[in-house]
Amino acid sequence: MRYAELRVLFRSSKKPPFFIGSQVRGAFGYALKSVSCISPSYKCCECFAKESCLYYDFFEKKNSYHRYRFDFELGAEIYDFGIVLLGNACEKLPYIASAAYMMLKRYGLGKDRVKYDKFNMYVNGEACLKDDKISLPKDYAREFSFDSDGGDVEVKFVTPLRIKKDNIFLKNDNICLRDILNSIYQRRLSVFGQDREALPFEAKGEITKKDLRYVELTRRSNRQNTTMNFGGLVGSLEIKGVSKECMELLKLGEIVGAGKQTVFGLGKIKTEDMNEQI
Repeated sequence: MRYAELRVLFRSSKKPPFFIGSQVRGAFGYALKSVSCISPSYKCCECFAKESCLYYDFFEKKNSYHRYRFDFELGAEIYDFGIVLLGNACEKLPYIASAAYMMLKRYGLGKDRVKYDKFNMYVNGEACLKDDKISLPKDYAREFSFDSDGGDVEVKFVTPLRIKKDNIFLKNDNICLRDILNSIYQRRLSVFGQDREALPFEAKGEITKKDLRYVELTRRSNRQNTTMNFGGLVGSLEIKGVSKECMELLKLGEIVGAGKQTVFGLGKIKTEDMNEQI
């Protein structure tokens, strides 16, 4: 699977919100519309070109899987966030980089629309902002690969994991390895436009330690005049005897995320080899 990440890093005079997902995504969407929209009315429902519009695809298209997610950590001291593009969305990186630049330079962040002149931008870890101009690498799409074995792993839920079990969002530690793997697998299918299907292999691995807690987060949507619940599980699981197939899927989850609302930055996971911690 192809993927690419644009990362933005800068300091602000004020500490960023504990959860920056709502603020950054809203500002980025406004900037992306400015670099994508060709309709004088700025109304997607009236636009003849909406089906080929990047903004419409990322923000307005209903009942579809969005091939991107925001990536950050909760409670950071500085602004440090990524926009991860998945599958054929990698081809749109020039638009994404332009929108991120415009967001900070022209439109600003937060209710006060604070603008920033100094910030850094990276594509897959490589600096792409030189002399205040965007300079993208020639090849910016990476191919996910996994050539290791299974083993013992610690899985960290860095931002709230919103995952359903028996059609109810989990608020306790009643989660199993299959729940996590299935969520990642369904996201993988969606990237390629495939229908949902059952996990094609057994979830092999024993959870030996759970250190999870539920974090309550909400977001106010002025456009929809509603409050959205972003609460989910954070913390970690220690899993021993993970098979190679399961480990590969967990590593893929570091790229695509897990659970619901990943486009707001939820469902960020990290894996760490427990044997290397010794």
